[in-house]
Amino acid sequence: MKITLHKPKKRVNRSMFGNISILIVLLLVAAFMLLPFIYSVVQAFKPMEEIFAYPPRFFVQNPTLENFSELWRISDSLWIPFSRYFFNTLFVTVVGIIASMALSTLAAFPLAKYDFPGNAAFSKLITMTLLFTGPVTALPQYIIVTKLGMFDTFWAVLLPTIGGPLNIFLIKNFLTQVPDSMLEAATLDGASKMKILTRICLPLVKPAMLTTLIFTFQAMWNSTGGNYIVSEDMKLLPTMMSQLSTGGIARTGVGAASSVLMILPSLIIFCLTQSKIVETMAYSGIKE
Repeated sequence: MKITLHKPKKRVNRSMFGNISILIVLLLVAAFMLLPFIYSVVQAFKPMEEIFAYPPRFFVQNPTLENFSELWRISDSLWIPFSRYFFNTLFVTVVGIIASMALSTLAAFPLAKYDFPGNAAFSKLITMTLLFTGPVTALPQYIIVTKLGMFDTFWAVLLPTIGGPLNIFLIKNFLTQVPDSMLEAATLDGASKMKILTRICLPLVKPAMLTTLIFTFQAMWNSTGGNYIVSEDMKLLPTMMSQLSTGGIARTGVGAASSVLMILPSLIIFCLTQSKIVETMAYSGIKE
């Protein structure tokens, strides 16, 4: 009998050239993605003559804070004070974050750790709703908000975000990683379901909680509420910033300054929590 020995397969490692090539591609992609933000920042510090200079220059030659001071001067002369717009946005952002995280956690916990009639159907329904974008659901949301009598109220902005399926999906998939034996041991020790959720599960799903926080903050902070809010004293900060920047070509620099100020809070929070967001995205599809 002839015995054939199979040679072990050689492990393929990337060469130095391959690593450098991948690094160059990633740097090019990162530069391409950062280019719009860098351009907005540069435009915000350009004087008027450089904004309309020909041929155009990408970088600023004589940086100035004139656009920011002009933005503050215009906002200070409005009929409704700037502080009112800021308070409206801050209110819906804080309330939206707290309500969305609480509702998403309470909904994701039973879907992930308990078996009840309709569990699979609810889980599939949440996954299916992720396929619909904002423009697709805009008209049904408007009809629902109007029928519920929430038009021209903060509830019209809060309700669609609080009931968003993405946060439930992320937290649910992270909760599936918590061992069932740990929950069974806590139950035998007399812990209630709410105590199991708050004392055991939530500390183990911090990456998902921080991810839902940044997503909800970005959605609420940048929300204009233009489809639902018409009263001037109820309008949000992005709406006011947009109105200021649409006063003709003379306010091009003011528009760039307002864009930088609106992006800055989201950018800071993302930089502080980006490692947790990457961890959440790495595990969000496991056991689904």
